[in-house]
Order: sequence, then C-alpha cells, then structure tokens
Amino acid sequence: MSEPSLHHIAQITFDEAWTSERSRDLAQEREVAISDLLVHNHFAPKGSPRGAYHLHLSVTENRLVFDVDYASGRKCGRFVLSLVPFTRKVKEYLMIVESYNAAIRDASRQRIETLDMARRGLHDDGARLLTELLEDKVEIDFATARRLFTLICVLHMKG
Repeated sequence: MSEPSLHHIAQITFDEAWTSERSRDLAQEREVAISDLLVHNHFAPKGSPRGAYHLHLSVTENRLVFDVDYASGRKCGRFVLSLVPFTRKVKEYLMIVESYNAAIRDASRQRIETLDMARRGLHDDGARLLTELLEDKVEIDFATARRLFTLICVLHMKG
C-alpha cells in the first residue's frame, strides 16, 4: 500500500437530508464508495497547508457544497458547485450501471464488456468534469475525482 498523500480526506460526511431515505443496498454502496475514497486520495484545497481534512458534502438549491475542515476541527474553507453540469453524466452513468448489472445475470460476455467499457468511459468523463470544475478550488488526482464522482452518483440514486 502506498503512503498517504500529504493532503488527503481523512473523514467524509453528508447532510442527512441528502442521504436519509436510501435503501439498505444504496446505503451499502455509499459506504463502499466512502471506504474506497478514504483508502487513498489526494485532496489539497488551494492555499491550504498540508494536512488531513474532514469533508462534509451537502446539497443546497441544486448546488453541491463542500465544507472542508482540518482534521483538528479548525475551519479550512467552503466551495460550491452547481449540480447542473453533472445531471446528464449522472443519468447516463446510472443507466449504464443498471444495464451492466442486469447484463451480468444473462448477457453475452461481449455485451457485458461493451457495457463495462461504456461505464468506465462515462465514469472517466465525470471525473474529468469534476476535476475541471474544482481546479481553482482544490487540487485532486484522477483517482480521487473518480471516487468523488462515484459518491455523487450513488447519492443521486433513488432509494
């Protein structure tokens, strides 16, 4: 396992209103996504000294709010992104994931591989969009952007 980044998310939480009415399966998917993110990530708010951060995500008026504190509890900053640029990518990604999960049960290997390639491509597109929208606020690596995009998608699934 590699060394943790000097800038990393050590804890992530969500607004309860955004996550409260989820099914058990979706809650589990969210926990897996969080676990994957916390294992290894690079998250460096612009102008912040190195450290571990607590990231709290919430949604207000169709905006994704990132409240960032240092692990010590001291405030670091807040930044807000419109969810509008993600709407189409999230819908497409969730449709592909649903098709992929259904295909695993009875589709040909070629169909499953095609859907998996499409899923990964949309996931990568979402990660690039997130990186672009955050570039003047926080530095993240591609793997962290992918994991955060996964969380955005999971949190948009209906329970």
